[in-house]
Amino acid sequence: MFLEMAKKNVEENKETIENSVEEQVLESENANASEESTDNGSDAAEDEMTALKRELEESKDKYLRLYSEFDNYRRRTAKERVELIKTAGEDVLAVLIPVVDDFERAKKSIDSEEVEASVKEGIDLIYNKLIKVLDQKGLKAMEVDTGHEFDPELHEAVTQFPAPDESLKGKVIDVVEKGYVLGDKVIRFAKVVTGA
Repeated sequence: MFLEMAKKNVEENKETIENSVEEQVLESENANASEESTDNGSDAAEDEMTALKRELEESKDKYLRLYSEFDNYRRRTAKERVELIKTAGEDVLAVLIPVVDDFERAKKSIDSEEVEASVKEGIDLIYNKLIKVLDQKGLKAMEVDTGHEFDPELHEAVTQFPAPDESLKGKVIDVVEKGYVLGDKVIRFAKVVTGA
């Protein structure tokens, strides 16, 4: 709605400027025709014509700048709208991440204890369904393993331990908590232990 009104205003301004300049050029030409009979009047008419041409150029320049500014505004708002749509559910997904963590801990606990197969199967089905839904919404777990280079853009170093060997210095030794991304945006940084 705003875009349509702005376009309409730009077009109206363009027409008004063009009409005004055309009227001034016509008046100048009429004045030139009547003043051509005298030599003194022709210099004044040329000066007036030059001034009108300069004014026309300035008006065209203003129009082009306004049009360009409007076009940039339209592109910027379209980009913001797309970004908003992409990350609309970010808050809900961020709240669900601890639930996924709890499910993973429950699965590990069940694997180490003697639990009926049907209970294990039920928990696995629910967990897999939750992961599938989150994946469909664009939420993905970061792949961070031992030996990966520490990246402050993706990882949060919880602590440092002496590296078991020289090749692990400055690299991830252990992952304390998984990190998640939504599209290209980090929702939760991976909490890791690094080698010193």
